[in-house]
Order: sequence, then C-alpha cells, then structure tokens
Amino acid sequence: MDSTNEKNIRLHLQHFDAQPEREGLRETPRRYTRFLSEFLQPTPFNLTTFASDDYDEMVVQTNIPFYSICEHHLVAFFGHATIAYIPDHKIVGLSKLARTLDHFSRRFQNQERITTQVADFLINNLQPKGVGVMLSARHLCMEMRGIQKPGVHTTTTCVRGIFKSNQATRNEFVQLASA
Repeated sequence: MDSTNEKNIRLHLQHFDAQPEREGLRETPRRYTRFLSEFLQPTPFNLTTFASDDYDEMVVQTNIPFYSICEHHLVAFFGHATIAYIPDHKIVGLSKLARTLDHFSRRFQNQERITTQVADFLINNLQPKGVGVMLSARHLCMEMRGIQKPGVHTTTTCVRGIFKSNQATRNEFVQLASA
C-alpha cells in the first residue's frame, strides 16, 4: 500500500505524464519518496574538538562537494565549498567541516543560507578567531528552466571574526579558496 507521500508523487506523475503506469514509472513514487527521506536526513554528528596546542594559523579545506535542493523550484543544486577557520583554543576533527556542510545543505535550501549557517555554526561551536566559508554551485533550476544557462557557477561567501575585520586575512582566505 502506498504511503501518503507515494500517493502524492503518483498523482503528480499522472498529471504530467501521458503514461504514468509504464514500467519505468511504476515504482518511481516509492523510489522518489525513499530518496527524499534519505537525502533530507543527513547522518547526525558530534562536532569533535581538540585543544589547539597554541596553533593559531588558518585551517582550510577546499573542494568539499555538496548537494542540495532549491527550496524555490525543488530542483538540485550542487558544487564545492571551501571552509576555513583560525583556531583560538580548539581545533575541529577534519571530517567535521564536511559533515557541517552536509548538515546544512541536505535539505530544501538556498545557497546563501547554507553559506551563512555553516559559518555561524562553526563560530558558535568552536569560538575561533574567525571563519570563512565560500560555496560555488551550479543550480539546475537556472540551467534547466528559466534563463537556461548551463554551467553557470554562483559563488557565495560568509566571513566572521578576523576574516571580516582584517583585510589581509580575508585576502588570504579568498586566495586559498580560489586556488
């Protein structure tokens, strides 16, 4: 028996497809519902931190892939992030930067909000001297509909702390993120 979600997807297919019961679409409502259930519920994680041992230089991770779903059109957008911070008293387990990104991207979202949420989460949980987050993404809602411009990348940034107040720090972050 179909769940309510599967029934709704089936109605959607019946509205937009002339043959919604053909073999290729028959199990689509179940598969699509399962996809959304899996994708929109990323694995919970603990932000593992360690003493910084007086390390006070920039920690940068680049090329972190992410995927999200545009809240305006319900179409995927995806790209890569650069996340950087300057520790004060704590450093974070390296995998936790990517997990933080997944935590905020794997939902109905917009790119600007993901960028800000990642930066604010790290500021609030690490209390570093500063944080920089840069996301570059392709939006299928822009490539497949509307203006239909494939391959366009949208870049968003969010800087906090010394990344915002010190131009040299900001410049170093942008240079490393763009390399």
